[in-house]
Amino acid sequence: MTARSTRAWAGVAAAAVALGVTGLLAVPFGPQADARTAVGSTVIDLTPGPVKEWAIQTFGMADKLVLSILVVVVIAVIAALTAMWETRRRPVGSIAIVAAGIAGSAAVLSRAGASALDIVPTLVGTVCGVAVLRLLVSGRFTDAPETDRGRRLSLVTLGFIGAGALSGVAGVVLTRLLSSVAGDRSAFALPSPDVDAAPVPPTVQPKGVALPPFVTPNADFYRIDTALSVPQLSRADWQLTIHGMTDREITYRFEDLQQFEVVEKMITLTCVSNPIGGELISNATWTGYRVRDVLADAGVHRDADMVLSTSIDGFTVGTPVEALTDDRDSLLAIGMNGEPLPTEHGYPARLVVPGLYGYVSATKWVVDLELTRFDRAQAYWTRLGWAPRAPIKTQSRIDVPRSGQRVARGAVVFGGVAWAQNRGVRAVEIRVDGPGGQGDWRPAELGASYSNDTWRLWSFPWRAAAPGPHTITVRATDNTGAVQTPERADPIPDGATGWHTVSFTVT
Repeated sequence: MTARSTRAWAGVAAAAVALGVTGLLAVPFGPQADARTAVGSTVIDLTPGPVKEWAIQTFGMADKLVLSILVVVVIAVIAALTAMWETRRRPVGSIAIVAAGIAGSAAVLSRAGASALDIVPTLVGTVCGVAVLRLLVSGRFTDAPETDRGRRLSLVTLGFIGAGALSGVAGVVLTRLLSSVAGDRSAFALPSPDVDAAPVPPTVQPKGVALPPFVTPNADFYRIDTALSVPQLSRADWQLTIHGMTDREITYRFEDLQQFEVVEKMITLTCVSNPIGGELISNATWTGYRVRDVLADAGVHRDADMVLSTSIDGFTVGTPVEALTDDRDSLLAIGMNGEPLPTEHGYPARLVVPGLYGYVSATKWVVDLELTRFDRAQAYWTRLGWAPRAPIKTQSRIDVPRSGQRVARGAVVFGGVAWAQNRGVRAVEIRVDGPGGQGDWRPAELGASYSNDTWRLWSFPWRAAAPGPHTITVRATDNTGAVQTPERADPIPDGATGWHTVSFTVT
């Protein structure tokens, strides 16, 4: 290798050691001291709204994994490039590592609940990274003959890279083991509902077509949020403070919630980033307490029109007061499909509001409710250009056939889902276009309607006769009589619109 390439690899080794030591030393300090997560979270916060939307559309629920990998790659590239110019008298790479350490410390301090003590792992990791780089560049670590030094240097460099990677992995594993609330969650038995959800009739699921189950299993429920590392909050540490435009400030501990009626309710949640035909929508049975009951003792002022809810990690959501206090029975949920909330879905408590996109309603790991006004406060996503109020729009999706699918001639059954939460779906219509021209709109067969707050599954028997390319289009009508608009709109600022169309071929 050339001298510059050798120094570049030395920079990668130094960065690996810095990150590994930082991650390992952060274990006794707690998750808030992990600079890698802090930097990634800061990147998320500073990223413009349209770029965030592009990432969600492109990577879906893998967006956090992609960001984590990207952060590590960028650090390695910067370390390699700056280390190429590192010499004994010109410490360019060392200065870059120090600058990265300062940036990492600032990112740690910007996180909710962090203190000055939490930057100690980052500072120690920075010193170790600089020391490794200076050692590798100086060549003083070996007294081997000149002809053997290159190979020895490569082996030592590789050893430092491996040690840094192993330290980082160990830090991640130990942090998860020590901070995990899995034991707390498994020890929690959901209270029996005072108000049970209505039983699900078997007729909600159309026959003869492979559609998503009416109730989405917890493992398959979509997850879109800004938490790079899932917050670990136990029931003992959880508390909910209600304040702002209220008669009095109230703080509830988890055990205090037992005074309220336990409600079980099935609700379909939808992400505002769901594109036409997208899968960022799921349906579950939630167990919890009516938000209006939880707010009642605080005495909400009449001129308050927004609740600014805050997660344990500092994420904020603005929800209209009426959506939390009317008869739609918005919930402070503690259970999902008959078990305690999964940690990635908000354990031990979160908000679930029928009829609103998640970014204005579905706060996970919620710890604070501030009564305020839309003209006085902005939440996380509204500061980035999304609409402050976002009722879910009437939409529908084709699940069968899939785009590009080959369909054999003869009788087939197509199908999909439709939704208009808080209004319900009255009808779904299908149009199949093919070699013979544009088809007419025809009614689909609907699965039974469970409630206005849940999606509705549909099927469409069709005889595939004319071979060649075809397209199928779907549109829904909600219970107010409003027909889904064909006007195509992007998810920003308040949800996508347009008819979903799928192309397939009859063979």
